[in-house]
Amino acid sequence: MSTAAAYAKAPSNLRAASLPKWSSWAVAAGAIALGLGISFAAGLHSSIQWALIAAILHVLGTYGVAARVEGRRQAKDRVVTSLVWVAFLLALVPLVSLVWVTVARGVKVLDPYFLSHSMGIVQDSETGGGIYAAVIGSLEQVGLATVIGAPVGILTAIYLVEYGRGRLAKAVTFFVDVMTGIPSIVAGLFILSLMLIFDMQPFGFAGSLALAILMMPVVVRSTEEMLKLVPNELREASLALGVPKWRTILKVVVPTSIGGITTGVMLAIARVAGETAPVLLLVFGNPFINNNPFEGAQASLPLYIYQQYASGNDPAFDRAWAAALTLIAFVMILNLVARGIARWKAPKTGR
Repeated sequence: MSTAAAYAKAPSNLRAASLPKWSSWAVAAGAIALGLGISFAAGLHSSIQWALIAAILHVLGTYGVAARVEGRRQAKDRVVTSLVWVAFLLALVPLVSLVWVTVARGVKVLDPYFLSHSMGIVQDSETGGGIYAAVIGSLEQVGLATVIGAPVGILTAIYLVEYGRGRLAKAVTFFVDVMTGIPSIVAGLFILSLMLIFDMQPFGFAGSLALAILMMPVVVRSTEEMLKLVPNELREASLALGVPKWRTILKVVVPTSIGGITTGVMLAIARVAGETAPVLLLVFGNPFINNNPFEGAQASLPLYIYQQYASGNDPAFDRAWAAALTLIAFVMILNLVARGIARWKAPKTGR
């Protein structure tokens, strides 16, 4: 037997000691128990306080146990991993709390009657009424905003990626960046100034124009990044076959990135669906059903929530929470649809 074969069969003593897989869970459980004990002994009644104490104890305990068994270098790696998990859980706390409170308070009056009736002559201090008019208004306003903002945003992104050169492209990029950060009230004030110039009354389409302004930069940025991910080899192959550039964009570039583009549009819709300030200025609210967004004041879900909560009585509070739950469900459905489309249209791998 050769020396190399002998070493290969010999048991290795160079493997460093390592903690079992369940050690992190054990440290976490011990940190939670110790945090509860410290909080109880100190008379702390806030769950946030004992959670922070438990998080600190978890990080310190992870480092101590890992340093003793695996060494300081591996202990630092485990501490960083623990910090990532702690940060994730801290970010999850307000989200879970928000959803929990909204669901707990929103289900009180959320039923088919609430969804199929509007306020009409029901006073804010009375029970009854519903959000039918607000749902119709939101769907029409957001739908019109999408019809306006999505094509403009997609075409602007195509120009920046495929054609944009020189000062004009730099100026467009600069203004898109500026529009990304403008407050929603600014877009509402811009449309309001036009309405005052032409002596127009509040109507739903005015809110759609403001929402479209807010949607455009989001669509431009997301579409631009998706188009940049398309390999240049696909463009070059199409152009080498004599296909015009516009047809290459239409038949090769856009279909390749359609999943990401659709996801960006869906996220932009979800971003503007909850805007209240432009709707408050331009749509004005309406307790009665108005199916025509081009004439007369119209209701919407964000404005309905604001008006009901501002009433300051229990029946209105219940309606506001139920409308908020409906709006969250609407945004969640949009995000799920966006993820489904992105996965469906994602490039296929393998053979």
